[in-house]
Amino acid sequence: MSQTSTRNARAGTTEPAWVRYVLIAVALSFMFLFLVLPLAAVFTEALRKGWDAYWAALQEPDAWSAIRLTLLIAAVAVPLNLVFGVAAAWAIAKYEFRGKAFLTTLVDLPFSVSPVVAGLIYVLVFGAQGWLGPWLASHDIKIIFAVPGILLATIFVTFPFIARELIPLMQAQGNEEEQAAIVLGATGWQTFWHVTLPNIKWGLIYGVILCNARAMGEFGAVSVVSGHIRGQTNTMPLHVEVLYNEYQSVGAFAVASLLALLALVTLVIKSIAEWKQEREMKAAAELPPENPANRPAPAASVS
Repeated sequence: MSQTSTRNARAGTTEPAWVRYVLIAVALSFMFLFLVLPLAAVFTEALRKGWDAYWAALQEPDAWSAIRLTLLIAAVAVPLNLVFGVAAAWAIAKYEFRGKAFLTTLVDLPFSVSPVVAGLIYVLVFGAQGWLGPWLASHDIKIIFAVPGILLATIFVTFPFIARELIPLMQAQGNEEEQAAIVLGATGWQTFWHVTLPNIKWGLIYGVILCNARAMGEFGAVSVVSGHIRGQTNTMPLHVEVLYNEYQSVGAFAVASLLALLALVTLVIKSIAEWKQEREMKAAAELPPENPANRPAPAASVS
């Protein structure tokens, strides 16, 4: 085999080197134009009048209220979606039952429905003129134009992320290990904690990261149900829109830069998780095959 063929085989492709360089250049150009340049513009515009103006914009009461509300919504929505995502993925991947295909379709529903439509659905159900509006008003319960409505809309648009990360992972792994643990006397909780969870932990982490990023950055559905009440129901994306429409560019870009910074932190955490997963997979691949004769006798139960 020639030296060129060896290099191509090692690279996993047979195209000439100039093709690879062109593709890399195109990819880097797109990343620069559509990712790096806009992010740089956001931070540049936010700091255009100096650090004092930047910090003053973030410490403004309405901005601080939007930041707190965004973090609160994410802190509530992500754990709820974590419970739902694990339960839905477990049911779809590990069991066969009537309506399984329908449940899978429902999980994917927020991906195909516009967030604005999702917000309008909640207005139709819980709004003053909606199906449950009169009953809610008579009991002094406020959902639309209040925090509960924002939370419901955020949960709707974010609940597929964790389930969609876990379902193919669990389906690929099968349920042989869980069945073996149950045969050995493990309870359902012990099986989940000691067998299932270690196998899905990286997919779970990816799902939580993506769900959290979407929860903090959601605009369409939240915009419909929030009412845009400054200092009460404006999240960070909504507050950016309000400030920009009022030509307060420094304040708008200051809050936008904070959102961008949170997105970058999310990206870093995801990259670290992927790096750790790759290390674990390489370490597992380098382990010598186990000799069945050297396996210990099965224990009576799983602790």
